[in-house]
Amino acid sequence: MVKNDFNPDICYMDNQLLNHLQLGTLLSADDQLAILDAFEYRTYKEGATLFQSAHICRQLFFVCKGILRILAQSENGNEVTHYFISENRFCTILNSFINRVVAHETIEAACDAEVLSIDRAALMDLYEKYPALKTAIDNSIQKTLLEKINTRNAYLGYDSSERYRLFLERQPDIANRVSLGDIASYLGITQQSLSRIRRKQ
Repeated sequence: MVKNDFNPDICYMDNQLLNHLQLGTLLSADDQLAILDAFEYRTYKEGATLFQSAHICRQLFFVCKGILRILAQSENGNEVTHYFISENRFCTILNSFINRVVAHETIEAACDAEVLSIDRAALMDLYEKYPALKTAIDNSIQKTLLEKINTRNAYLGYDSSERYRLFLERQPDIANRVSLGDIASYLGITQQSLSRIRRKQ
């Protein structure tokens, strides 16, 4: 479904993006509508792929509802979840998106998700017209990157049980909505081990 089809849910998503970017005092209402018109509203079922590795990532996603996960294949062929991206955050494979190089990561819906999507060319056009938009999106992406680094660092040096305890403490909104397998791959433990840990708690 594209956002140009009238739908009250899409209107809400538009406002969600604008509120997140806080451009109300910097851009006119017409400018904000022009920005929104460049985005498409998309829905994904749990497990659906938004972007597949081995390609150049040309899309920037804004998560309106649900959770996305960034994952890669390990040397032994297992999936490794690098990070979860929840509501009111942008998601892309940043190096691939900026430098137009092939990505090794995939983006999937960790649960049913609704996003606003824009391709790189359209975003670059918007940046030229509205420099304030570039500043707002760059700041948001940098904030998400810092959150990712701080969260991952928090798990270093702990055993499996402690990592899971910290995960429940630091990311409860994620823990209650994604699969056990995704959580296990994120924490670097097997699903069987995680099941045993959960039974003991």
